[in-house]
Amino acid sequence: MTRAPESAARALCKLDGHPDHAEMNGTTLWQDYLPKARAVLLSVRNPSDAVLAAADALPCSVDTTACWQAMVDAALSE
Repeated sequence: MTRAPESAARALCKLDGHPDHAEMNGTTLWQDYLPKARAVLLSVRNPSDAVLAAADALPCSVDTTACWQAMVDAALSE
């Protein structure tokens, strides 16, 4: 499984129109997006009340992945 900073960096790189395995000076281009990806992850590290409410609305038996996805979906809808 790809780690979150890498996954986010790859998504930002793709958003800028670069192919997944694009390279510059022997380094994959998505690596240049890691600082931005980390900044985004840091900005969502502390969930808002709406994000916490989305997690609280789920039944206790929901798995961690479903909980995380519900929280991110709530953050995206803010």
